[in-house]
Formats: sequence, C-alpha cells, structure tokens
Amino acid sequence: MSGVFDGLGGNLALGLGVALSFSNLAYCFLGVLLGTVVGVIPGIGALAAISMLFPITFHLDPTAALIMLAGIWYGSTYGGSTAAILLNIPGTPSTAVTALDGYPMSRNGRGGVALLMSTVASFAGGSVGILLMMLFSPLITQYALSFGAAEYFALMVLGLVAASTISEGSAVKGLAMVVLGIAFGTVGMDIYTGAERFTFGSMGLLDGISLVALAMGIFGVAEIIASRSQMDHKTLDRTSVSLSAMKPTRDDVRRSIPAMIRGSAIGSFFGTLPGTGPSVAAFIAYAAEKRSSRDPSRFGKGTIEGVMAPESANNAADQTAFIPTMTLGIPGSPTMALLLGALIIHGISPGPQLMTTQPDLFWGLVMSFWIGNLLLLILNIPLVGLWVRLLLIPYHLLYPAVLMFICIGVYTVNNTAFDVWLVAAFGAIGYLMRLLGFQAAPLLLGFVLGPLMEEHVRRALLISRGDPMTFIERPISCTILVATLLLLVWSGVGALRKRRAADAPAVPVLADE
Repeated sequence: MSGVFDGLGGNLALGLGVALSFSNLAYCFLGVLLGTVVGVIPGIGALAAISMLFPITFHLDPTAALIMLAGIWYGSTYGGSTAAILLNIPGTPSTAVTALDGYPMSRNGRGGVALLMSTVASFAGGSVGILLMMLFSPLITQYALSFGAAEYFALMVLGLVAASTISEGSAVKGLAMVVLGIAFGTVGMDIYTGAERFTFGSMGLLDGISLVALAMGIFGVAEIIASRSQMDHKTLDRTSVSLSAMKPTRDDVRRSIPAMIRGSAIGSFFGTLPGTGPSVAAFIAYAAEKRSSRDPSRFGKGTIEGVMAPESANNAADQTAFIPTMTLGIPGSPTMALLLGALIIHGISPGPQLMTTQPDLFWGLVMSFWIGNLLLLILNIPLVGLWVRLLLIPYHLLYPAVLMFICIGVYTVNNTAFDVWLVAAFGAIGYLMRLLGFQAAPLLLGFVLGPLMEEHVRRALLISRGDPMTFIERPISCTILVATLLLLVWSGVGALRKRRAADAPAVPVLADE
C-alpha cells in the first residue's frame, strides 16, 4: 500500500503547477464567483448554472473546463448559505438545514456571526474532503485497474439503483426515471451497427439527444418555472450583516470546533455514496449534532452548532463526491454526471486510467480545489454587502434574462434551433415531473450512464462469446450485483413498511386516571 503514495509529492507539485497557470487561475476564480452568485440567488442552483455554462466548456481546454465547472459546484454551497441565513430561503437544497438555526440567529441580530462562521465551516469541511481525495484516490485507482467490462457494468448498475432508491422520494419512481433516462440515452445511431434507434425520421436526433439540451431543460428551465416568485415577498435586515457585527464570541468558537469535526467526517463519508450527496450529509450531520448535544432544545432557536455541522458536512460531501466520479467513472449525483459528460465530450475516458493517462488534469483539478476554497473564503467575508444587494433584485426581473441565456447557450453548441425546441420540451417535462413527484436526478444519471452501460455489457458479452454467466462467474462483478439485489430488496421492504404504517388505523391512547 505504501507504494501507492510514493509519487504523491511529485503529483501534487505537478497539479499545483497546472492549477497556478494564469488561465486556470482565471477560470477557477470565474467558477467560484459564478458559483457564489447562483448560490446566493434562490431558484437557479449549481446544476442549472452548470447546465447553462456547459456549452462554453466545448471551446476550453479540458482541465480549465473542469476547474471552472467544479468551482461553480462547490462555490454554490458557500453562497447558498447567505440566502438561507438572511432570508430563510435556501439558495441550494443542501443549505436548507443551515436555515433552521441560521435564520433565527439573523432574527436575533447575529446574522453576521452566522455568515462568518458558516464560511469558516465550509472551508474546513472542504479542506477535509480535498485531503481525503488526495490520499484515497490513488489507492482506489490501484484496485480499480483490475476491473474489466463486466465489473464496470455491475458498478454502473449499482450506482443507478443506489441513486434511485437511497435518494428522496419513491424508489419506484426513482427507478422509473432511471429507465426513462436510459431510454433517452439510446436515441440516435447505434455505435456498433450504425442503425437508427428511436429517431422517428428526425435528422436532428441522428446524433442522439444533446446532454446540454436535456440538462438545461430538466434542471434550468423547470427550476426557474417552479421558483419564479419565491423572493418577491421577503424583507432583509441589513443591521446584522456589517463587518463589525461578524465577530464571534469565545463560546461560539469553543462550540463550533467539535461540530465542524463531526460534520466534516459525516459529509466526507456520505459524499462518496451514490444518491446521497451534500443534502443528505447536511441533514444527517444536523441530526447527529442535535442528538449528541447536552441541550437539544437549543436547536432551531439560533445555536451556532446548528450552522457549523451542516455547513461543514455539505462542503466535505461536495469534495469527496469527486472520488468515485474521477477514479471509477461512476457519478453519484446529477452534477457529477454533467462533469463526467464534459470529460467524455472532450474525448477523455473517466476511470482508473485517468490518473495515469491524464495526471496533469486529475492533479490540476485537485489542487485547484485548494485555490478555489481560499478564493471563496476571501469572496464570502469582505464582500457580504455585495451578496446582500444581490438578494434585493426582484426575481421576476432575473428569470427572463436567465431563460434568454439558456436559449443562446444551447443554440451555440450545434447552431441549430432544434436544440432550443428540445430545451423547451424537456423544460415542460421537468416541470411536469416536479408536479407529479418524480425526481429528475435519476433521469440524468440514467441518460449519462446508459450508453456506457450498453457499451460495457456488449463488450463483456463479446469477450465471453455471448455467455451471460460471465457477470456471475467473475467474483467482483458477482459481489457488486448481489449488493445491488440486496439494496433493491431492502428498499422494497422499507417501502412496504411505510405503506403499512400509513394504512394502519390510529390507536387512541387513553390517559391514566
């Protein structure tokens, strides 16, 4: 195992040289700045912002493109806490827990303290996640090099099932969205035979459905429609967000450090699991902090631990989510699926070979995380007044401009109006899915992983001369498929228990006389 880390120092030096180049520094700054802005403004979110800016990455170097998109991803979590603390409107889903104690602190005149400490917690959690990525990615890659087509197919099946059954909402609906995403991914010409599939005679679908159009529609347009009026009725107290009001007390610092440590540990673990991510990590960190507290009644009334634990957890999860994506090529969230799509579009195959074939890209991205987190520390403390003014812009003036940029962005990819119509269609589908309670994330994961699954299953069958038992005979593949089956059974049993509990008649409890 020690041999895995022998070249770590050289790799870190290589990555630092790549990350500190002028162009990559500029794109890192642009990414974290845009991430902060879209995090502050509720209703847009990192996924919608990445979808809108996805076309720009086609004209960039792959390393610069990934650095910018990653900066938007973890930068939005920093910015998302601002609206959650000041207005009780989470800028991102993962900062919804921060509002439970952050907003009461703001109401009590301690909004500045909450903003400062949430930024510190975000930096601490992000730093722990980056360290874990640096230490464990080489180890995971060494073992993953023994994987073949059968193992990769089994891993992707496990990732899709986990993402659809562990995440919020009905597991059946999640699996249905995965199947729909895989179906969308099969549209176009067959990669082996060249036969047309589900094109219905349309020339615009010969190359398949555009990932940009699908992501912009499902997440960008649908998100804007759903949240078009949520900011117009809120008021903002500016008195608690001045720089002089940000100084925490010694008691705040004393109670914050253990909460940050526990939150970072929880977030680092859940960030690596498919289908969980920063939102689940933040909720679990908050629940664990409340349970371990000597006085749980303080939570929900403005305690500092209620801010520090979820903020450190969601930022740690943001960073460790890159571990399975970059080392195994298995995205655990829709945002990671988009980053995976950016690699594929640039002709780079994600997986364990990435660290050996593209070490400058991998380690440059890792070291850019340190730079990005430092930049966010600078952006979020002195410039808090700017983010407060941004919150005062009426949302009904923002979303038409965002829709315009979506249309321009998707048109510039292939210079065809067909993609704009696709965005409109997927926007309607995404909004309808929201109304019916269907999660969009499993659909995007199925869309990205579906073609890769097809490629690996056909390659495995070619190697085994058509024998499907190859997936069972190989020990690693068999183990992963058994784990997938157990996860499906566990999810089904859990759903049945919930239904029985909901259908069971309420039994009145009589007080003792």
